[in-house]
Amino acid sequence: MRESKNLPLWKVAAFLDIDPSILSKIERSERTINIQLLDKLSKYYNQDFNLLKREFHAEQIANVIFEESEVKEIFLVAEEKIEYLKSIKNGKNC
Repeated sequence: MRESKNLPLWKVAAFLDIDPSILSKIERSERTINIQLLDKLSKYYNQDFNLLKREFHAEQIANVIFEESEVKEIFLVAEEKIEYLKSIKNGKNC
């Protein structure tokens, strides 16, 4: 987003109150952004926070499984586990 708006790295980093080198690493996926910074970025770029959060989580997952050969199967199992965890958290599976 920064590059598409022709914004200098230092300017966005200053808004986020972080060192430009940290923002550079975040942009290169060498460092993970936290939810607080993501919220600030959504406001800075006038973007939907939930959309950016989905992108954030998708990137985290992709970084973990990108070298796996059975990605679709992993997602199917993960969906089952998520439903199970939700049911436990909601007290449905005691």
